[in-house]
Amino acid sequence: MATKIFLNLPVKDLNKSIEFFTQLGYSFNAQFTNENATCMIISEDIFVMLLVEKYFKTFTRKEIADTRNVTEAIICLSAENREAVDDLVRKAVAAGATTPNEPQDQGFMYGHGFEDLDGHLWEVMYMDPSAINQEQPVAEAGA
Repeated sequence: MATKIFLNLPVKDLNKSIEFFTQLGYSFNAQFTNENATCMIISEDIFVMLLVEKYFKTFTRKEIADTRNVTEAIICLSAENREAVDDLVRKAVAAGATTPNEPQDQGFMYGHGFEDLDGHLWEVMYMDPSAINQEQPVAEAGA
C-alpha cells in the first residue's frame, strides 16, 4: 500500500510558480529542483512536482489540458480549522490566484478554493473531526 503521494503538475513558468507557492507558505526540496522541475513539500507524505510544460510532455503522449478552459482535476487539501482554510485562500489571492467559487459552509464541513497561476484548481477543506464516523462500512463496488 502506498504511503506517500507525488502529484505532477505542468506549469508555464517554473519561477513564477515557485514564487506563488512560496507566498502560500510552501517550501521546496532543492535536491529535486532544476530548470525543469521542483518538488513542492505539502507535508511529510504529500509532494507536488511542478514541471515545466515542455518537460512534463516527456512523460505522456497526451496533450496537456488547457486548464484555463477545462478542468483536469481538483486538488483538495485538508486544513486544521476554518481560519486556516480562509488564510490559505487569502494568501493565494494576494499572490495572484482567483477564487472560482464562494466558500462552502455545510456546518460540519467548510471549504473554499483557488485557481493557481496555471489554472489548476485547489480546494482547501476543514471537516469537524467529531462529524467523521470511522465505523461506517463502505459498500463494495458492484454490490
